[in-house]
Amino acid sequence: MEKINFDFKSRTAIVTGGAQGFGFDITKRFLKSGAKVIIWDNDSKAIESAIKEIDNPNLSSNTVDVSNYDEVEKNVKQITKNSNIDILINNAGITGPTSTLWEYDIKMWKKVVEINVMGTFNCCRSIVPNMIKNNYGRIVNVASVAGKDGNANASAYSVGKAGAIGLTKSLGKELADKNIAVNAVTPAGAKTRILDQMTKEHVQRMLSMVPRGRFLEVEEFTSLICWLSSEENTFSTAAVFDISGGRSTY
Repeated sequence: MEKINFDFKSRTAIVTGGAQGFGFDITKRFLKSGAKVIIWDNDSKAIESAIKEIDNPNLSSNTVDVSNYDEVEKNVKQITKNSNIDILINNAGITGPTSTLWEYDIKMWKKVVEINVMGTFNCCRSIVPNMIKNNYGRIVNVASVAGKDGNANASAYSVGKAGAIGLTKSLGKELADKNIAVNAVTPAGAKTRILDQMTKEHVQRMLSMVPRGRFLEVEEFTSLICWLSSEENTFSTAAVFDISGGRSTY
């Protein structure tokens, strides 16, 4: 599949969870399109590996726990001393354990929601003022069809991604009169490390629910992210873009 090229020259992007999975591919594609990219990830070893593999002078990184607002705010203040933040990809997230709700470990339930919902909120809350000041911004929140449909034995993940969708619609409307677009994407199962966090039975059940009969390719997902993050997207905001291979029906 031939990739469409977008021009991100002079743009600075933050990609949370950018050292692996979707985020890693997004980071590489942005860099190839001319952007300066800052990876935020809480896995310092993954960051080190990503920086070494990509080897691009326009790539930098910070070890950031997005569920910690103070950490997020500290890094935003440091970045905006010398640069605007033009693009924010809220990609960091975890699935958590596979468990019925009544057996779900309470600490893990809170952790999943903290990262998936509060992480998205924290980054948006801290970065949006810089975008307003500069009258430009593109925010893409990575949600999931689980947030639209709900996945059995994944209540925390479903709630977390539903929260990201609700935040997108609300924030997008708040910023609709500005040159800032806020959208969400809702992939179904994709060929990333997130599948490794699930049982084989869960993975097979997910696959059986996708009419296309296969999991999403990472490159297909990245192409959608790039358009939503580009200057070509001048109208769409507060929207949710399904990329589930036909699984989701609304």
